Amino acid sequence: MTARRSVAGVALAAALAATPSTAEAQATYWAYVANESSDIVSLIRFDGETVVEEKAIDVGFHPADLDGAHGIRVSPTGQHWYVSIAHGQPYGQVWKMQTGSDQLVDTAMVGLFPATMATTPDGASLFVVNFNLHGDPIPSSVSAVFTPFMSEVSQIETCVMPHGSRVSADGTRHYSTCMMSDQLVEASVSGFRVERRMMLTAGHEGPMAMEHAGHAMGAAGGAADARGSDGAMDTPGRTSMDMSSPGICKPTWVVLSPDDTRIYVPCNGRGDVLEIDAGSMEVLRRFDVGGAPYNADITPDGSTLVVTRKGAASVAIIDLTTGDHDVVETTQSVTHGVAVTPDGRYAFVTNEAVGATRGTVDVIDLATGKLAASTALHYQPGGLDVWKMETPGA
Repeated sequence: MTARRSVAGVALAAALAATPSTAEAQATYWAYVANESSDIVSLIRFDGETVVEEKAIDVGFHPADLDGAHGIRVSPTGQHWYVSIAHGQPYGQVWKMQTGSDQLVDTAMVGLFPATMATTPDGASLFVVNFNLHGDPIPSSVSAVFTPFMSEVSQIETCVMPHGSRVSADGTRHYSTCMMSDQLVEASVSGFRVERRMMLTAGHEGPMAMEHAGHAMGAAGGAADARGSDGAMDTPGRTSMDMSSPGICKPTWVVLSPDDTRIYVPCNGRGDVLEIDAGSMEVLRRFDVGGAPYNADITPDGSTLVVTRKGAASVAIIDLTTGDHDVVETTQSVTHGVAVTPDGRYAFVTNEAVGATRGTVDVIDLATGKLAASTALHYQPGGLDVWKMETPGA
């Protein structure tokens, strides 16, 4: 573990200190948070000193049962926000809401247990991973939704329990991970098909040949039978992996560098975060952060990666220049989601907590590496996204 301030953090702190009046320049930030076990979306506001819940928005359609508001994504224009409603009849839904008024605009039916989401840069397409916690461990899918009409136009079959959803900055590629197939999957945004796969199991990491896509892949113990002539894994993972096997990554998230050249994947099962070359799909670096890393976000300048440690009630702040990281404790356990503000100064972090304990949202100051503010929300806050920031006089 490094000293509290990373190289990037010191630079940011110096820049802030040079500002003529930090108080006058202090921005205010708003974010939306999904409380999964309350069917409530919280609109929160942080003014640089305190974070508060401005509004509690009811979502869901079963009056006597929880529907599971899981993922949140704000549109690139900031005019709408989307929430995935996990438990459907039998399928899940995505709701399109107006920001500000927080009124329902439209809905789309998607797959089983929709979780995390990502939009294309133009906001016209929304990609939703269908996590599918129900029944046998069979391949699930990513739903492609045309947002102007909230219509599902395709389901891209990927793997067992897909999670994490990110679209490249150039809008051409969608990435997701497979918790129970141990893969990173790249799909074409325009073609609605899987283009490449990468195996993430230690000892087998690397691109998978696609010519045998569709064949069954056994558990990790039989991995050698599924290799192509080049030694790479060559099947898409139509059954779940043996998650007790050594070296299993159990990937839970994916995030891209701002220039689309690097991919970062937290391995929840191993305790490391992989830095992957987006072109070759080769592992460049491993960050051993421990604590069951879960979700991640990156600063707009690409200098700092923030990773939630779900099993250790904390976040890891990784300086991507040096590879060093620092750890900041959170206010509750089961630390889940993270979203960095547009200026790269703060990170919002959700903590689910356990049982009847209300979860919290924390604000981490990335310049100082310290907890800046926190407030209690509802039950099991998880998915979140920043809506907007406003600076006085701007």
